[in-house]
Amino acid sequence: MISRIDLRGAAFPEGGIDRDLLPRADFDVEAALEAVRPICEDVRHRGSVAVLDHGERFDGVRPASLRVPQEALTTALAELDPAVRAALEESVRRARIVHREQRRTDVTTQVVPGGTVTERWVPVERVGLYVPGGLAAYASSVVMNVVPAQEAGVEGIAVASPAQKETGGLPAPAILAACALLGVTEVYAAGGAQAVAMFAYGTEDCRPVNLVTGPGNIYVAAAKRLLKGRVGIDAEAGPTEIAILADDSADPAFVAADLISQAEHDTLAAAVLVTTSPELADAVDKELDVQVAAAKHRERITAALSGRQSATVLVDTLDQGLAVVDAYAAEHLEIQTEDAAAVAARVRNAGAVFVGPHAPVSLGDYCAGSNHVLPTGGCACHSSGLSVQSFLRGIHVVDYSRDALAEVAPHVVTLANAEDLPAHGEAVRVRFGGAR
Repeated sequence: MISRIDLRGAAFPEGGIDRDLLPRADFDVEAALEAVRPICEDVRHRGSVAVLDHGERFDGVRPASLRVPQEALTTALAELDPAVRAALEESVRRARIVHREQRRTDVTTQVVPGGTVTERWVPVERVGLYVPGGLAAYASSVVMNVVPAQEAGVEGIAVASPAQKETGGLPAPAILAACALLGVTEVYAAGGAQAVAMFAYGTEDCRPVNLVTGPGNIYVAAAKRLLKGRVGIDAEAGPTEIAILADDSADPAFVAADLISQAEHDTLAAAVLVTTSPELADAVDKELDVQVAAAKHRERITAALSGRQSATVLVDTLDQGLAVVDAYAAEHLEIQTEDAAAVAARVRNAGAVFVGPHAPVSLGDYCAGSNHVLPTGGCACHSSGLSVQSFLRGIHVVDYSRDALAEVAPHVVTLANAEDLPAHGEAVRVRFGGAR
C-alpha cells in the first residue's frame, strides 16, 4: 500500500538530503494562478455579484445573500450536538491558554541618554479568516483562526466558508456554530478564490481586510499568492502531511493509526514514515492493511497512502533520520523513539512536533492548545504556523532629544555623504544651525 525508499548504507547521500529525493504531493500553484486570475479580477470589478456567480458555478448553490444572517448563527449554535459543543469549548479554552501567552509586550530600549527606540506590537485592524468546507466541515479551523486573532486584539474579524447545497446556501452548521460560540458575527457564505478576492478587494457586502489567513485548496492558495501585497497572507497551505520518525521502540499500531489519520483528509494527503527499523516498517504495513480496511474513508485513505506523496523511508541511524525529516520539513512531525524529547529537541524544520507515543497529531488538530494551521509543502524550513504573532505588526518608535541627536550627528552626516545622499545629512545639520 505504501511504497519504500531505502536510504541505508551507500544509498544515503553523502552531501545531504535533496528535498526532491523525498515524496511530495503534486501541487502546482503556478498553474492554478491562471485559473484564479480572471476570477479575482471579476470580483474586483463586479463585487458581490461576481462572488455569488462563481460560488454558484463551483459549489452548485447560490445563497440568498453573501452575509450569513445572525439568526442562522444563533440557530446553528442552539442546535449543535451538546457533546460537540462541549468539545469545541474545551478546544477554545486550551487554545486561549496557549495563545494568550504568545502576546508580546512593547519594549523600550535606551540606546544613549535621551535616545530610545520602542518596539510597539500593534494588531492588524481587520482580518479575513478562511475556513474550508470541502470533504469535511472544519469547525476546529474556526477555533484555530479566530482565537489567535482575538488574543492579538484584532478588532475586525470576518470568516468566509463555502456555501453548502445541503443547507440551502449557508456554510456548514458546525462552522456557523463555532463562529457563534466565539462571538464572531461577520460570516460570509463564500469559498475558493472568490472568497479571497472578496477579502482583498472588498465588495458591497464585505469591507476589505488587511490580512487573510486559513487553509484551503489549491485555488485558495493560488489566490493568496496572486493577491499577496494587496493583502497580507499567512501562508499558501497545500495538502496536509505527516512525517513520523520512529525506531524499534515504536508501537506499529500507533504509527499506522497516525499515518491513516492524516491520509483521511484528502487523496493528496502525504504520510511519510522514517525509521531505522525494517521490522517496524513491516509491522506498520501489516497494521495499515488491517486498519485501512476498517476505516470509514478507506478509498480516500488508500489513494493517499499509495500515492507518490507517501512512503516509508529506511535509514541506518537516528541522525540520518533527523536529516531526512529536516529536509522534508513536515507540517506535522511525530517523534516515536526512545528518549523522544531529546530527539525532538534536535529537530530544526517542522510546523509542529509531537513528542512520544501519547501525542498524536489528532490531539494537535483539536485539543492540545497548539495551532493546526501550519506550513506545508516543505515551507516549515522558513515559515511558522499561525499564532498571535501572525496578527501583530512591530512598529519602531524613535525618540531622541536634541543632545542625543547632537552626539551622533557627525556619524549620520558622514554616512549620508558616503552614500551620496547629502540631503540626509542636511536634515540633521539644519537642526544645529547648519546651512539652509
